[in-house]
Amino acid sequence: MKVSFSIVNLNSRSNLYNCIKVLPESIPDIAYEITVVDNGSRDQSIQMLREHYPDVRIIKNLRNEGYTKAINLALRESVGDMIVLLNPDTIPQAGAISKMIEYMKSNSKAGICGPKVLNMDGSFQKSCRRGIARPWAVFSYFLGLSRFYPDDVRFTGYHLDHLDENMIAEVGGVSGSCMVIRREVINQIGYFDERYFAYQEDSDYCLRASEKGWSIIYNPDAVIYHIGGAGGSNSYPMRSIFEWHRSYYFYYHKHFAQDYPKLFNFFYSLLMFLKLIVAEGKHLLNR
Repeated sequence: MKVSFSIVNLNSRSNLYNCIKVLPESIPDIAYEITVVDNGSRDQSIQMLREHYPDVRIIKNLRNEGYTKAINLALRESVGDMIVLLNPDTIPQAGAISKMIEYMKSNSKAGICGPKVLNMDGSFQKSCRRGIARPWAVFSYFLGLSRFYPDDVRFTGYHLDHLDENMIAEVGGVSGSCMVIRREVINQIGYFDERYFAYQEDSDYCLRASEKGWSIIYNPDAVIYHIGGAGGSNSYPMRSIFEWHRSYYFYYHKHFAQDYPKLFNFFYSLLMFLKLIVAEGKHLLNR
């Protein structure tokens, strides 16, 4: 077996250095390759890779092509039986990648697996396991119902708060910050949808895999730390806010809009647009 690490980098030089440094401890005794796609970084990321990690395959984009196009470039170059998508601002713990791969080897229907993701202060990053983001799950989350009723499955469909964070579970989706994908899944459903510039492409991919009969697994035996927001999203904050909201709009209309009346679709889209305006306005005021 060979494993392919696929990393998209944008102005995350120091984090990328630290991430690659710990990879040997996260996957002992398994052969692996690393591909880094750089989205036009201005912080000498490529020079760092050439100096410290000469065996890393580098794909250089002259500008920020977005996450999805970049990760697809890495996937097309990968040769591993298992492909690990990894953000440069993650720190996989000892054996973390191996534990997910061993689980998938023992469970043939496990097509995608994600670890338990922690913030740098050790708190649980809820977005590492998700349900299916249908409207009620989204409303329950943004209205705070899941926070008030964390054990009630009627309101926890977004982040699955009712599940024990230390138990392995089949879920609707896992975070692209660290995601192990079986080669057969890519062969069957193809690459990531490049109509997403960034955000929700991981939810879309998990849903597509699930619809083909693959299990999406959250495995807390594997642990990584994730800084979050470092590099890419901080480099272009206004663009990031816009793309976050656009991705939700596209994800909904791609997968769910046909299940609801046109009037509801208009209402849902209007709410997302208003949320975008508020978020951009708050960012400008904070600046």
